[in-house]
Amino acid sequence: MAQRDLILNFQGGFHVEKEKLGVTKNGEDIIAYTLVNKNGMQAKIMNYGCNLLELWVPDSEGILSDVVLGYEKIEDYFVNGPGFGCCICPNGNRIGDSKFTLNGVEYKLDANDGKNNLHSGFNPMHKRIWDVESVDDSHITFTCHKADMECGFPGEMDITITYTLSDDNALKLEYSGVSDVDTIFNLTNHSYFNLNGHDSGSVMNEIVWIDADKYTHTDSESIPHGECRDVKGTPMDFTTPKPLIKDTEADYDQLKWAGGFDHNYCLNNPSLTKPSCTLEDPESGRKMEVYTDLPGVQLYAGNYLDSSHIGKGDFPYDKRYGVCFESQFFPNAINVPEFAQPIAKAGVKAHSTTIYKFV
Repeated sequence: MAQRDLILNFQGGFHVEKEKLGVTKNGEDIIAYTLVNKNGMQAKIMNYGCNLLELWVPDSEGILSDVVLGYEKIEDYFVNGPGFGCCICPNGNRIGDSKFTLNGVEYKLDANDGKNNLHSGFNPMHKRIWDVESVDDSHITFTCHKADMECGFPGEMDITITYTLSDDNALKLEYSGVSDVDTIFNLTNHSYFNLNGHDSGSVMNEIVWIDADKYTHTDSESIPHGECRDVKGTPMDFTTPKPLIKDTEADYDQLKWAGGFDHNYCLNNPSLTKPSCTLEDPESGRKMEVYTDLPGVQLYAGNYLDSSHIGKGDFPYDKRYGVCFESQFFPNAINVPEFAQPIAKAGVKAHSTTIYKFV
């Protein structure tokens, strides 16, 4: 049994619980915090990787279900190949040929995805313990210090991630950092959503809308090289809501190369007041809106999952049992000058926000 403590309880229903889940291989305590709003919605986050473990959301009849995929055994998060719930740090998505040049200096990264770098390499910062800077009735803030050249990226950097759960059933993630030299800062959350419940099977009947007229066309290794193609007239088009199943198996090079949807969309109007994406489950009636101030969102529909990943309640997560909406700068942007650049300037606070709101 995990040690569990109610550390705050406020009139109106907001409270936060603290729970020890286990220890790392280095003997560090792994602590989870559960935020609860007045509607009963719950977000459980741990200090290992700032990882979102559970997200309990009411359906159309007010029944709560956990709508994010994750492991039952804490030890499985030490490997976590799919990246369940991770806050990817310091760089989400792919960098082509595992190298980039910044201010005239070439930096080489781990080649952990063929010849390319994916989600910061073999030892990313989302596989370590973060400090808890503050926690109250509706939010928790984690901090971590990145050493110079950690994960292959230059600069010492103090990084902060804050989760906030509001009474309007929105989970807000804020990422910020200050580096002593110019560096890459492109954090994202890699939660897999299944709005019918994490243990309900395929997400292919869930309906997606994305406010993007273009996507970043990739090569066969999922690396963009600068071309933003129109979605109109292609299976990549989500400007009109459609179920994932409609075009996942379409005869289209992008979908064949990636085994389905695993692509970055160039958002028309990134905003924290107007959603850029929605996900809707017709069976449960749950609907999620995604807000972000970043230029892109990677839609990844769990193409590489398989039943070897045993999740919560010993439920196997097979292919396409979850879908990710990874807000981000475009993949490989550091090697494509035409793209908005994921660069944190020396001494200048970098900051981005993404909101997952349930309506």
